[in-house]
Amino acid sequence: MNHSFKDKVAVVTGAGSGIGRALALQLGAAGARLALSDIGASGLTQTMRQLPAGTESRGYALDVSSREAVFNHAEDVERDFGTTHFVFNNAGATMIGTFEHTEIDEIEWQLGINLWGVIYGSKAFLPMMLAQREGCIVNVSSVFGFVGYPAQSAYNISKFGVRGLTECLWRELEGTGVRAVCVHPGGIKTNIERAGRRCRLAGEQEAQFSALGDKLLTTAPEDCAAAILKGVRLGKKRVVTGNQAAPLFWLSRLMPNSYHSVVKLIA
Repeated sequence: MNHSFKDKVAVVTGAGSGIGRALALQLGAAGARLALSDIGASGLTQTMRQLPAGTESRGYALDVSSREAVFNHAEDVERDFGTTHFVFNNAGATMIGTFEHTEIDEIEWQLGINLWGVIYGSKAFLPMMLAQREGCIVNVSSVFGFVGYPAQSAYNISKFGVRGLTECLWRELEGTGVRAVCVHPGGIKTNIERAGRRCRLAGEQEAQFSALGDKLLTTAPEDCAAAILKGVRLGKKRVVTGNQAAPLFWLSRLMPNSYHSVVKLIA
């Protein structure tokens, strides 16, 4: 099985930096028609400027935590491109904080982007894919969708939720011509940690997690994007890529109740 991106319409959220930008550039090089969005105009503009010459593309300002905005975005893409074949629900952020220290409004902010953004994106674009009996929803979870990690409580909730939705779609979409892919990046060298929020009551535990950034975030976003697109082309259901991603996946499978004893030694 080898799915081509040439002349297909690909929607990428969070395309203004990191994995989203790398996905956009590589999809453009593969001949895709691109609907790129981000909440930040400057980053998205930079991405658009870096696209290969001749790439058909449009940029959209989008806050994925807004249901109205995402559904309007799907209508805009259908108007501008006629349809959608691939949706990369990539936009994300992080809230550093233990569950004790993280306030409810901070959890809601985290889930609004990372979980509701994926739900809205999947729901908004699914009907046109089902109508044409062709499409692929690519949802970006995380290795923290495999293992619970201290000081990442809200982030864990969001990424386990993305995994649950996507694995449910595996079964529900059988025979429809539409498929879903769950992506679990490990330590990717993006600005997600630096640009992320720390809860207002952050203390020593949050500081310890923040200090891990340079140690863990080592995989180039370009390598992550290449792994994602290779997995999508080959019809994979799950893509596990990036620093420590494979070990954490297998630990969660082999030691589901005791992986913490090992995880604290490697991450």
